[in-house]
Amino acid sequence: MEWLSDDREAFDVVDFIVFMVLFLGGFYLFGLAWSVPEGQGFVFSAGIILVSLALAYGMRQRGSATRRSDNWNKQRGDK
Repeated sequence: MEWLSDDREAFDVVDFIVFMVLFLGGFYLFGLAWSVPEGQGFVFSAGIILVSLALAYGMRQRGSATRRSDNWNKQRGDK
């Protein structure tokens, strides 16, 4: 398995799995809120929190979209 030899790529797979579990778990709670006899608001709110955590987890690393090491601190004119 040569494509998993780089540690960063292995972490990308783990990050994606964590993201999908949180994201799909939140959507599951959205649907579950309709069938729960009591506490629909709490279940739905927990779904919103899980989806928000999933999105925050996906955006937590600097430069993850462009793979640049100093993505946030560079100005447009800097090289």
